[in-house]
Amino acid sequence: MEFKDIQELIKLINKSNLTEFKMEDGDFKLSIRTKKYTKGRSSTVVTSPQQIVPVPTAPMAPVQQSYVSPPPAPAAPAPAATSSATNTDAPTNNDNSGGDEGNYIAIKSPIVGTFYRSSSPDKPPYLKVGDTVEVGSVVCIVEAMKLFNEIESEISGKVVKVMVDDASPVEYDQVLFLVDPKG
Repeated sequence: MEFKDIQELIKLINKSNLTEFKMEDGDFKLSIRTKKYTKGRSSTVVTSPQQIVPVPTAPMAPVQQSYVSPPPAPAAPAPAATSSATNTDAPTNNDNSGGDEGNYIAIKSPIVGTFYRSSSPDKPPYLKVGDTVEVGSVVCIVEAMKLFNEIESEISGKVVKVMVDDASPVEYDQVLFLVDPKG
C-alpha cells in the first residue's frame, strides 16, 4: 500500500462514522483511530505500521472493522443500607437520590484514558454529589497518552451521582457523572 493510498483511506474514514479501522496484509499492519467531536470536527490518529513491506498491487486482504461497544447498563438499585452514615462522594451503583435516573443528563468522557476527580491527589475533587455544575466548568481530568485533559461540562445542574472511581480507566462516551438539570 502506497502513501497516497493511506491518505485516501484516512479521508474516507474521516467522512464515515467509523471510530477505529485496522488492516493487516502479511507483515503490513495499519491501525487508524478517529476522535469524533460534537461540533462536527474530527481528528485522526494514525499509528505507524509495525513493519513496512512493499506490497504488490494485488487484491487486498479482508478489512477488519471494530467498534467500541457502549458500557453496560447500571444494575438495578439495591435496597437502602440500614446505617444512616453513607459516603455521598463515592461512586455507587445504587441511586439513593430518590429521583428517576431517566430525568438525569449524563456528562460523558470525550476520550479514552484514566479518570481523575481532582487535579492532584492532595487537591479536593472538582465535583462532589450535591454540587452545582455550570456550562464550561471543569468537572474532572482524563489522562490520555501522558496528557492531562480537563473535561468541561456542556450542561448545568446539580450532580446526583459520580459513576466512575477515581484513577479508573474510562472509555470513549462512558458516563462519568449524572446531573439533574432542574437542580
